[in-house]
Amino acid sequence: MNIAVVGTGYVGLVSGTCFAESGNEVICVDIDAARVEQLKAGNVPIYEPGLEELVRRNMKEGRLSFTTELTEAVSSAMVSFIAVGTPMSKSGAADLSGVLRAAEEIAKAVIGYHIIAIKSTVPVGTNDRVREIVAKAASHRVDVCSCPEFLKEGSAIEDFMRPDRVVIGSASEQATAILHELHAAFLRTDNPVIVMGPRSAELTKYASNAMLAMRISFINEMANLCEAVGAEISDVRRGMGSDKRIGSQFLFPGAGYGGSCFPKDVQALVHSAAEHSLDFALLRATDEVNVRQKRIIAERVKQHYGADLHGRSFAVWGLAFKPRTDDMREAPSLTVIEELLAAGASVRAHDPEALDSARRAFGERITYHENNYETLAAADALIILTEWPEFRHPNFQRIRTMLKSPVIFDGRNLYDPALMKALEFRYYSIGRRPI
Repeated sequence: MNIAVVGTGYVGLVSGTCFAESGNEVICVDIDAARVEQLKAGNVPIYEPGLEELVRRNMKEGRLSFTTELTEAVSSAMVSFIAVGTPMSKSGAADLSGVLRAAEEIAKAVIGYHIIAIKSTVPVGTNDRVREIVAKAASHRVDVCSCPEFLKEGSAIEDFMRPDRVVIGSASEQATAILHELHAAFLRTDNPVIVMGPRSAELTKYASNAMLAMRISFINEMANLCEAVGAEISDVRRGMGSDKRIGSQFLFPGAGYGGSCFPKDVQALVHSAAEHSLDFALLRATDEVNVRQKRIIAERVKQHYGADLHGRSFAVWGLAFKPRTDDMREAPSLTVIEELLAAGASVRAHDPEALDSARRAFGERITYHENNYETLAAADALIILTEWPEFRHPNFQRIRTMLKSPVIFDGRNLYDPALMKALEFRYYSIGRRPI
């Protein structure tokens, strides 16, 4: 099938590439000419394991191409996926200008029956607004559907190719059948295609992300309580996670959540509830807890060294909000490093993939190092903010030798406190007694 994907950001590029990988002919559209030229050269502007290889292979085999000409892409397609950004506005609402503009342009370009499937994360009622715009602009029949994505950065290709479920929000039997067929190649197990109304589909995406964010904030609050009462969060987590009604996923304490989805989607759902005179207190608290949690590591550094950090230097391992991505949007590292700098400290930073993102965020205010051990030279302590696999089993003898003093602030609970004690490190983690 011929497909147009409008937007070559994270969701659009992964979606378009995976649809091409399953045999469809896909044209990805973006208004950023420089980005399109970069993609035409086979260079992927984001880091996602395996994505660049898939892009290059499907381009070579003629199934995937890139353009700035939306009319060209849409006129040859039966389905157009909208995958443009919906950033958070100052009010907390999702900015839909990109989605609405893309829908109108698609509607003007169609030359026969067409489906507009919205993959962007949008608030309830967006399908209705798009349908009104399309009805005025299109000269052919166009069905508007919701087809939310559930991709995790770092494992997006696996998530797309082997999804837990596919959600289709549609009021059209014809559109439902076509979208079902498009996704059938990825559903060779018993994982379901769930068909529902567009409003329910729109809300399903927000509800999923909000639930995961709540679990993270909950376990972080439990971790803080564990420290206060002398309990161990690792034991509590195992105890409650063994209950099949609860499970253990997204119950890992740390320095807070970040990324492009959870922070803005929680805020957007709170805003959407307020528009209907509802106070989503649980989600407001989820966000408040997360904001506080991002400050915990910096607070512990100050408790250890004092509020004035002039003359102190800190090695930071991990800048991305999670491993296997270069995404630093809303990352805890942004909060921690800013607070260290404000207190007078200097920062030496390393991340396997996010150094370019960090340079855009901090400029020359910190130093950047390609090797994690390089950051340790003359540093007072090591701070860990992202759980990259290569940080899990480091050379502790080397760390101890290079640091001014053997102190580690671990925002991801990577190490066993008993081991840290045996190695004579001063070790601070989340929800466990300091060693």
